[in-house]
Amino acid sequence: MNKEQLHRYISESTGNESNICQIYVIKDGEMALDDCWHGFKTEDAMNVNSVTKGVMGLLAGIALDKGFIKSVDQKVMDFFPDYSVKRGEKTIYDVTIRHLLTMTAPYKGKSEPWKKVCTSPDFTLAILDSLGGRNGITGEFRYATLGIQIIAGIIERATGTKCIDFANENLFKPLGLPNRIPHGDSSKEDQFDFFMNKNPRKHEWYTDPQGCVTAGWGLCMSAKDMAVIGAMMLDGGLYNGKRIISEEYLYDMLVPHIKLGERFGFMNYGYLWYKPYDDKEVYAAIGDSGNIIYVNKEKNVSVGITGSFKVRIFDRVEFIEKKVLPVIECTT
Repeated sequence: MNKEQLHRYISESTGNESNICQIYVIKDGEMALDDCWHGFKTEDAMNVNSVTKGVMGLLAGIALDKGFIKSVDQKVMDFFPDYSVKRGEKTIYDVTIRHLLTMTAPYKGKSEPWKKVCTSPDFTLAILDSLGGRNGITGEFRYATLGIQIIAGIIERATGTKCIDFANENLFKPLGLPNRIPHGDSSKEDQFDFFMNKNPRKHEWYTDPQGCVTAGWGLCMSAKDMAVIGAMMLDGGLYNGKRIISEEYLYDMLVPHIKLGERFGFMNYGYLWYKPYDDKEVYAAIGDSGNIIYVNKEKNVSVGITGSFKVRIFDRVEFIEKKVLPVIECTT
């Protein structure tokens, strides 16, 4: 399959690939593929859903590198001295940043309180109400999109600046990528449109009424943005010779900290990044609708893919390895 055949394959797909909007590939530091569908252009952005979490993992590392955070083992409550802990709640005092990054933080209740959090004036404080519980710290993996919101709150408390400004100054701008702008309407109707609308978006990031970004979803990026982030990771945290993030933190972020179950394809999990294979240096930030940053150290290639809303599409790793990488390899 060549580039033209890949384009036609996606254009004619009625299955999992039918919602792909952009693919951008960087190999050995050079653009190797840039293609778009459904009226998208290279610079257009899309809500990349949970790929946002992978970016938050990087931002936590940058804050750590710069000394705003002392350690990933620092207690969450260190950053919220003014928060009123619910009567009888003790576990919350033991929760660390590491627990948030590895999705091993405990929460009350069986499901995430989406309505409560997303209709509140402060998303971070609202989800703090659910942190902890009677079972204590169990080390059990619990996927919690809303819980990652606490990391955005920590970055804001630690740095004294808005998380979106911290991201622009320390990640997007140094990578030569567009600054993100806040998407400030947090109405129910707007949130629904943000998830479901299949048209290109601005380079924006969903924010709560306080102007704090949604840390588990809502970051809008292009496939190029994501591939550039992946290329920086391939270069050990450098971009054009400039240090973006430390090699030490990158290693700690990507090394497996927990083995996931069948629901997540038995992948390994680092700090909000997946390691799909035990024996390959492949890593990914994965979001619903097939949005992904794919990083393959062995082949020195990074891939960004955006996709419009489509249910039951989670993992694009197999598609990348079976359809995209062979196209790159036969043209380089």
